[in-house]
Amino acid sequence: MSHRKFEHPRHGNLGFLPKQRCRHIRGRIRSFPKDDASQKPHLTAFIGFKAGMTHIVRDLERPGSKMHKKEVVEPVTIVETPPMMCVGYVGYRKTPNGLRCIGSVWAQHLSDECRRRFYRNWRNSKKRAFTKYSKNLSTAEGKESAKQKEAAIAQSSDIIRVIAHTQMKKLGNRHVGQRRAFITEIQVNGGDVAGKVDFAKKLLEKEINIDGVFQQSETVDICSVTRGHGFQGVIQRWGVTRLPRKTHRGLRKVACIGSWHPERVAFSVARAGQHGFHHRTELNKKIYVMGKALSEDPHTGKTEYDITEKTITPMGGFPKYGTVRNAFVMIKGSVGGPVRRSVTLRRPIAPQTSRALQEKISIKFIDTSSKRGHGRFQTLKEKNQFVGTLKKHGLRQK
Repeated sequence: MSHRKFEHPRHGNLGFLPKQRCRHIRGRIRSFPKDDASQKPHLTAFIGFKAGMTHIVRDLERPGSKMHKKEVVEPVTIVETPPMMCVGYVGYRKTPNGLRCIGSVWAQHLSDECRRRFYRNWRNSKKRAFTKYSKNLSTAEGKESAKQKEAAIAQSSDIIRVIAHTQMKKLGNRHVGQRRAFITEIQVNGGDVAGKVDFAKKLLEKEINIDGVFQQSETVDICSVTRGHGFQGVIQRWGVTRLPRKTHRGLRKVACIGSWHPERVAFSVARAGQHGFHHRTELNKKIYVMGKALSEDPHTGKTEYDITEKTITPMGGFPKYGTVRNAFVMIKGSVGGPVRRSVTLRRPIAPQTSRALQEKISIKFIDTSSKRGHGRFQTLKEKNQFVGTLKKHGLRQK
């Protein structure tokens, strides 16, 4: 028989059971890194949007490896990270039953894209969320009560988290297809509680940039919801082997799903069901590049070794996404989920100390050829110089 291989281990980790659809589309942070009071107060997470993938060429600086000081080609993912807006902060106290909320302080002015998150149907609603809260803060009594709440949070809290939301207008509706912002709590680590509260107060109604949270050559954890594949059988979902050709009642099945007794099917038996759209967290993903916005640096795809002036966006734009106009992060390897989906970047909860993660990254070349086919040109100018004047160019001039 012409087998593909002699053995085929079944894929799929039973530790992730039940494999069911995620209830939300945004990657949520279920735990934050351990707090270190010796550091200055800083944020620990940020939300970005997956734009697409490309590849780079760089010199590997890893003593002991066969590829040491040699050029390697690696896949990378571009995550666009427009500035987030801080709209409040909240304090928690640790109890035997978990965290208990002490109180929350909101900004006086909230944008419509943030307030949209509190409504099921923004168009038919009265749009009165936070109107009384905002009006109350403009009075002397409201300001005094806000100060008392701030003092209570600083006195009784153990954990301070900033409430921030994404700015969808920075992306453009054609990218993500929605105007409702993603709101998240970002924990403030470092310093004492009073310092954390002062740090959060200074951020109110101000933009948070990605370079204020992460740096180049650092590692991050990525929380995301994977690409959905719907209801799948055991071959696609668990990677079990097909049955022989003459098998009765089907080939793409599990032949024996268990013994006669006990009279039940064990959880470890591969069964059909939902495949994809699961919440997953990837640990210690390397940041290769921290790119600036297109308005600040029009040559984000240029390196020290590559003299071609180009942006990080490939020719024709990223498929199903378009142009990257805001600040971005280039991450080694793949990122869970399809393009345009939001991903949450978090400081590593279990940082590793291996040489590979401590390596300083120096990139020689970033590929910006078209991702809609077998692209061979890095820029449109390079293509026009090679192809020459076409008929459509003459028609445009007329």
